[in-house]
Amino acid sequence: MATDGGERSDGTRASSDLRSDGGGDMLGWDESVFRDEGVFDSNYLPEAFLHRETQMETLKYALRPAVRGSRPLNVLANGPPGTGKTTAVMKLFDELEAVSDVRAVRVNCQVNSTRYSVFSRLFEGIFEYEPPTSGISFKKLFGQITDHLVEEDEVLVVALDDVNYLFYESEASDTLYSLLRAHEEHAGAKVGVIVVSSDLDLEIVDELDGRVQSVFRPEEVYFSRYGQSETVDILRERVERGFREDAVGPQVLDRVAALTDESGGDLRVGIDLLRRAGLNAEMRGSTEVATEDVDEAYEKAKYVHLSRHLRSLADSERAFLRTLAQHDGSRAGDVFEAFTEDTGLGYTRYSEIINKLDQLGVIDAEYTNVEGRGRSRELSLAYDADAVLERLG
Repeated sequence: MATDGGERSDGTRASSDLRSDGGGDMLGWDESVFRDEGVFDSNYLPEAFLHRETQMETLKYALRPAVRGSRPLNVLANGPPGTGKTTAVMKLFDELEAVSDVRAVRVNCQVNSTRYSVFSRLFEGIFEYEPPTSGISFKKLFGQITDHLVEEDEVLVVALDDVNYLFYESEASDTLYSLLRAHEEHAGAKVGVIVVSSDLDLEIVDELDGRVQSVFRPEEVYFSRYGQSETVDILRERVERGFREDAVGPQVLDRVAALTDESGGDLRVGIDLLRRAGLNAEMRGSTEVATEDVDEAYEKAKYVHLSRHLRSLADSERAFLRTLAQHDGSRAGDVFEAFTEDTGLGYTRYSEIINKLDQLGVIDAEYTNVEGRGRSRELSLAYDADAVLERLG
């Protein structure tokens, strides 16, 4: 018999209140609702890549010359976050690994946001060890890469994933110029570039220098937001591979898809939500996931974008967010005074940080007219202040 607190006389938790659509039998101490929890990892590459046939065909068309030993077409892949852009690139690069004369290297520009760090990752992808952290110039680094490509008669395909971060750091034009002009610097070097962006407000080609625009004429492929029925299809495939049979019922799957749609259609939210809901079910000792497990998990899963952005920020950018969270609703001038007192940094860096975080969607920075003071920026967090502070640590 259960007590009012939901505990049975034998000390175990009762879960009858959750059995309308989940809860089922109790798990043994060494059992799990998961068949393979790795299916819900961010770097998991699904065998079935659903609802992206058209985009994959465009990418294959652009890369086909590389398989024949020629320079491939350049590609601009864009679309909202969580719509399969990175997965598409990784699946194609997996296929290219079987081609002996093609090197395919994906660079995460969220982590590598300067020209030098991008080329360091290319060096590592080609030579399979990292270049020295100091004492080697960009020119030498670049030369070793192109020398190898010519000597081995290899084609290099580069994916600049989250290329928008290169724009935020004003490194995009120099990086692309070096890649696109490689064959001029070193005759015989064959390099193709795929740029991937989730910032729909960023006009990639228009924002590049004229010297880069003249040579960067990419094939464009757009990854539209998944519809709710498409989201259900994709999440169902993850459920079948990742959960034990009957652990996730139709009601639960529909609830996860609805919350994914509510959060902007980012599939990563739905995948993270499934994993967290499964862990909640295990916490209850249940063999089945309930909609209540999903709703509870959503309070954390909905911040997956925020957590992802925060991981890539510099110390000064994290310090700014901490200051803003602590001064939410204050004027920009007041925020600046607190920020510079804490960090010792000046207004130029302060303004750069605001512009970057506004572009990322972490903050909102809008110009308003202030009586007697002209135009001023109003700053506010795009997320709950407590959620930001909790994730900043």
